[in-house]
Order: sequence, then structure tokens, then C-alpha cells
Amino acid sequence: MTFHIPDLGVFDENSGLKSLDYCSDGNYKVGENGVDGIYATGDGKVEFICWKNHTLAYVLSALGYPAYYPVKPVKPEGPIKAVLMDLDGTSVRSESFWIWIIEQTTASLLGDPEFKLSKEDEPFVSGHSVSEHLQYCIDKYCPGESLERARDFYFEHTHREMEEIMAGRGKEGAFTPSEGLREFLYELKAMNVKIGLVTSGLYEKAWPEILSAFRTLDMGRPEDFYDCAITAGYPLRKGGTGTLGELSPKPHPWLYAEAATVGLGIPESDRNHVVGIEDSGAGAASIRLAGFPTIGYAGGNINASGTRALCSAYCESFSDVLATIKKINESKDL
Repeated sequence: MTFHIPDLGVFDENSGLKSLDYCSDGNYKVGENGVDGIYATGDGKVEFICWKNHTLAYVLSALGYPAYYPVKPVKPEGPIKAVLMDLDGTSVRSESFWIWIIEQTTASLLGDPEFKLSKEDEPFVSGHSVSEHLQYCIDKYCPGESLERARDFYFEHTHREMEEIMAGRGKEGAFTPSEGLREFLYELKAMNVKIGLVTSGLYEKAWPEILSAFRTLDMGRPEDFYDCAITAGYPLRKGGTGTLGELSPKPHPWLYAEAATVGLGIPESDRNHVVGIEDSGAGAASIRLAGFPTIGYAGGNINASGTRALCSAYCESFSDVLATIKKINESKDL
């Protein structure tokens, strides 16, 4: 049995998408007001409300600020002018480290140093904002705790561990460049393709990661290499000011849209000449809702989160990604 989501594609029961009778906010019901179908990603983070000729995506929020976005049709077209790349899990293998920090934070909230997250928690504690990760853990493991207290513990653990890592100590294997990253980046440069780095991570945690990776790869400073880098900004703390980042990260489209449009100067009309590379379900949704073709990257939670249907292609390695880009440039269907 197959079903059609306008401007997204035709899918079957193996797509990872789930059929719903109602949108979770109650505003739409199948069979009413022209709604032909409603489908959710496997992790339930994004719902697609389908009419005959168009689709709306409803992005849920653990913090109470969901949003609707139009789904734009995409078709990768050559020449590819820009590649937008995720950081955690795609460029740098670090997801296990940040999940461990979330685990340590939850353990502190519970006063239980032996606390461990379960495997089923992984799609909800990676790929989104810090506050969304923490709110998920609060709701599941310590109802009644405040997000503010959780954030205090989170940054306490983060600052300690980042200082240790930057001093050459800290958790072993925290930040490891993905295999083939160096060769892939230099190949894109040789092809005159612009490169944007995009992460839902806050600047203070994201920048040491890519600095560490570039040192390992002997590639100089990342700001001299990337054409733009967009992070989730700076955290709001007592007595200071923060930047927008906790309510607008992946799977919302804004980080990727800003990287391409503002950071790289690529107009919306050229969006099919841009591809985004992501290993997380939240990231794949973010790229797709920003209106760019999405290349899923193995090793993350795209399959577990039921978002592979959002990807134009799915690759096991950077050599596969490069081959996919070259195939697009040759105007061959994926």
C-alpha cells in the first residue's frame, strides 16, 4: 500500500512514516476541510498535513512553541553550488559525548550517579536543542524539575569537560573527525562548491569541536576554510544576554535557511542547487523544510527516527556523498 504526500513523494509502509487521524494540536482531521491524509515521522517530531495539491509540516515543540511550514518540492539540480553540512555526527563523531552530557545532567537532577539513558531515548536527546533534550529527560525521568536547574547542571558539566578536552585531557574519543572528511572537503573546494557548517549546538560547545577536528586533520583554522558557519548562538544565563537558538533549531528550517541565504548569498530560487548533509532525523527535517535536497548520512538516527523518507539520497560514506553530488552535476536522477 502506498500513499502520496504532495511535494514530498510517494511512500509505502516501510518508509518510517506513520499515518494519523488527527494532527496532534487538533486543528486538522483526515476527511475534514479537504485534508486527504496526515502522516508523522517515526519519532513524532514532524507531522505532514496533506491536501490534494499541497502539504503543511507541523513541527512540534517540547517547550510549547510549535510551528507550521509549507513543504516545498525539491529536485536536486546541477551544478551543485553549495553544500551545507551538519557538525555532530556528520562532520565530527561526537553524538555519544553529548548524549553522555545529557545523561550526566539527568543523573545530577535525580541525585543518582548510576543513572543511564536507554537506547529508545537516543532520537530525543540528539539533533535538537539543548533545552528540548533536557525537557524530554525531565518529562520522562524527573517530572516537576525545572528546565532552569537542568540547564545549570548541563553547563556545569559542559564547561568542566570542555576545559579538560581543550587542555588535552577529558573524555577519550569525545571529538573524532568523520572518516574521509578531509578528502571530501578538499574535493568540494576543488570543485568551487561553497561549504557551510550548520549546527543546532551552541557556539561554546560547537566551536571547540570543529577546532579539535581541524587540528587533528592538520587543516588550519575552520574559519579560514568554511564559507560560513551557523550555530545556535549563545545561551541565555542569569545576568547576561543570549541569542535566539533554543526555540528555532532543527527540525525547524531556520539554521539551514540562514546558512544558505544569508551566509552563502544563495537566493531561494537556486535552492535545488544546494544540498544538505545530515545524520540526524531532526537535521534531515530541517534541511527538507528549508527547501533543500537532503542527503542522509549513515551512523546517526535517521532510520531510527523514521525520517529517511525526507532524504533525496542516503549515503554510507563521504565518498558515496561525493559520488551522489557528481551524479547530480551530470544531471542524472538519484
